[in-house]
Amino acid sequence: MRRISLWAGLSLAMAVLTGCPPTYPNCKDDSTCTEKGEVCVQGTCQQCATDANCKEGFTCQGNKCAPKPPECTTDAACGSGRICEAGKCAEAQCKDDSACGGGKCQAGRCQAPTNTCTVNTDCGEGQECKAGQCVTASADKCDWSPIRFGFNESSLSSEAQQRLSDLANCMKSGKQGALTLGGHADERGTEEYNLQLSNKRAAAVKRYLTDLGVKSNQLKTVGYGETRPVSNASTEEAWSENRRVEFQR
Repeated sequence: MRRISLWAGLSLAMAVLTGCPPTYPNCKDDSTCTEKGEVCVQGTCQQCATDANCKEGFTCQGNKCAPKPPECTTDAACGSGRICEAGKCAEAQCKDDSACGGGKCQAGRCQAPTNTCTVNTDCGEGQECKAGQCVTASADKCDWSPIRFGFNESSLSSEAQQRLSDLANCMKSGKQGALTLGGHADERGTEEYNLQLSNKRAAAVKRYLTDLGVKSNQLKTVGYGETRPVSNASTEEAWSENRRVEFQR
């Protein structure tokens, strides 16, 4: 009777044991590993068994998902007519300069032209912008028209600053000699005041040009006050023309 009871107990224990699923990381099938996003490999939950278990761009190595090595690191690994882009081989961007829109074709890649421009300030020292290209400036072709000022003003307007920026680039070509900056005022105000104002205007132009790299010893300033008007009329238009700094070469 005792033998029967013992045997029944062992049978019941074995049934209970064989009916319980294994606990993580042990497994019989993938169901034990799914919660962790893994698969069952030879009784143990692992990240992967094959590349199919890894997300795009990864490969299964030693049951771990690891980033795929790049297809290439240099153009040489891709063969003739192909280049390495972001770790993958791709068709070359160009075969000759004609495919680069004004740029240069180098080793299958289009290189943007380095001398394109829209204004003179886009170019380097001693260059000016012509027809979208930076070329060596010629002092003879600089814009020497006067810089205008507001009434009772010696500060430079934004338009005047742009003019002087272009002029500075042109002057730095190295072909321009000494230059005299002649300041002028309109007839309103005392002679002494207008003389001081004209000197301030010439000094403001010199200071702006030297800040842009024009050599200081290349520039001389002089104030003429109201003594050399462009127009003798007593009108706003005439006064505006007389408030100026002229470039004397």
